[in-house]
Amino acid sequence: MKKRELEIRLQRLERFVPEHPVLEQYETPAGIAADMLFFAYSMGDIENRVVCDLGCGSGVFAIGACVLGAKRVIGVDVDGKALDIAIKNAEYEGVSVDFILQDVKSFNMQCDTVIQNPPFGSQNRHADRPFIDKAMEIADVVYTLHLEKTALFVREYVESKGGKISHELTYEFPIKHMFGFHRKEVMKFNVKMFRIEVNR
Repeated sequence: MKKRELEIRLQRLERFVPEHPVLEQYETPAGIAADMLFFAYSMGDIENRVVCDLGCGSGVFAIGACVLGAKRVIGVDVDGKALDIAIKNAEYEGVSVDFILQDVKSFNMQCDTVIQNPPFGSQNRHADRPFIDKAMEIADVVYTLHLEKTALFVREYVESKGGKISHELTYEFPIKHMFGFHRKEVMKFNVKMFRIEVNR
């Protein structure tokens, strides 16, 4: 499968419309998700691997990982309405994902790879930290998205926990108007994807 084909498949998934701004449930655009997934695939971190999507929302990363040949995929989210959509999306795509309704802090299943888009921390400072902590606790390799302006913090935090950032990719992340405090129809943010190797 080519990256563009995966992007098209991810574009047609039903998206979750968040109700609680404090959770910062901003869905990863299909183009960014496809690029991250293909990069992870090229690094040998998806095919025949156990992959976890923490804060999976409507299941974009989880479903994409299945399509690219993951051995098992687990999607975790605290929002039941988001998981209902994720389950429908997986059924529509004909893939098998184990979706779990749970706070990521309480999730303890081990996996090979985590791919995640945690909260950016705009509404709740350091809201991304529990996601980094959990991802590095349960996986050998982590792919995680963060605002570019927090890149220094992420690098220092990962290194303080014994991890190593092997790669960084930069994207322009659009967020559509969803809440009253959003002043534009579409706001664009520079974000970075970090690939973290976890030293046990």
